[in-house]
Amino acid sequence: MEDVQFWTCDCFTEDNIFLKDYKLHVNFVSEVQFRLDYEAILRRLGCVKEQQFKDVLNEISQEVDRRRHLSETSVRRAAAIKDEYQPLHPHVYHLQESYLAPKFKQIVEYCRSVDTSIEGLLDLVVEEAATRVYRFPVFEKGFCEELLEELEHFEQSSSPKGRPNTMNQYGILLNEMGFDKDFITPFREHYMSPLTSLLYPDCGGRCLDSHKAFAVKYDLNEDLDLSYHYDNAEVTLNVSLGKDFTEGNLYFGDMRQVPLGETECSEVKHVVTEGLLHRGQHMHGALPISSGQRWNLIIWMRASQERNKLCPMCNRRPTLVEGDGFADGFTKQNCSVSP
Repeated sequence: MEDVQFWTCDCFTEDNIFLKDYKLHVNFVSEVQFRLDYEAILRRLGCVKEQQFKDVLNEISQEVDRRRHLSETSVRRAAAIKDEYQPLHPHVYHLQESYLAPKFKQIVEYCRSVDTSIEGLLDLVVEEAATRVYRFPVFEKGFCEELLEELEHFEQSSSPKGRPNTMNQYGILLNEMGFDKDFITPFREHYMSPLTSLLYPDCGGRCLDSHKAFAVKYDLNEDLDLSYHYDNAEVTLNVSLGKDFTEGNLYFGDMRQVPLGETECSEVKHVVTEGLLHRGQHMHGALPISSGQRWNLIIWMRASQERNKLCPMCNRRPTLVEGDGFADGFTKQNCSVSP
């Protein structure tokens, strides 16, 4: 897929901006629009002084500016990391079968077989109480430990760091570190696609062609939890890497079209080395950890055949703007390009 150009929907700069202090996602086109749409809501959430509202507008302005320049700043960061950063464990950047749990390899082998079926696959994975959320071992414990050491080594370095999104302030973009080409892409193509083809054929699981991969960290002194949200993905894999932690379970509601008030949520526990696979539009969040530190590897897997029809973030036919690398997974097929 290296010769395919991927694009971003132009809604990216103004839609789904997360205000962490108020745990609220907002859209911003202009101050007039924003006040009409959100001033009353923000007042109910405690934003009662004009200075507080101005602080919110300033926060949004900075985020919009960050998004507008994200592609070029990401390219600069990746180049600087390549030039300056000395990896602690260079081998973890290259996928090897020895990193994978034997059970995971068995599951993938079954999915590649001629006589495969969804019923047979469900005998090999654990289906959680949350609908169509599946659990299975992914990595060996030793690999998780080495990957964590590499991520922490990078965190402590002087190299520039981009954060995954407005919801995760303590995390690492793995493409900027150099993980995409020899680890995440072959992992998605050769190992995840056989599973998603069987489990999620109705939402792009058979035609995944790009991804966004990042690590997130939860700590008592940093991000404790994650608000209720959906992912910019067709299918998401969430792997617990460690370390020692208590609480911090995920919780799943319904698909994003269903209001939270009409939803009964189900908790799902994190188990180190194991992955949770779910539909990207399945609403979910993370409860606070009560001790320790938790790291997770997140892979948002995307299918241009699906998202080219309807952007999952704005619910409109996407209007494309240029992006770097896999961008947000859109291609020109059936899409209009922003002038």
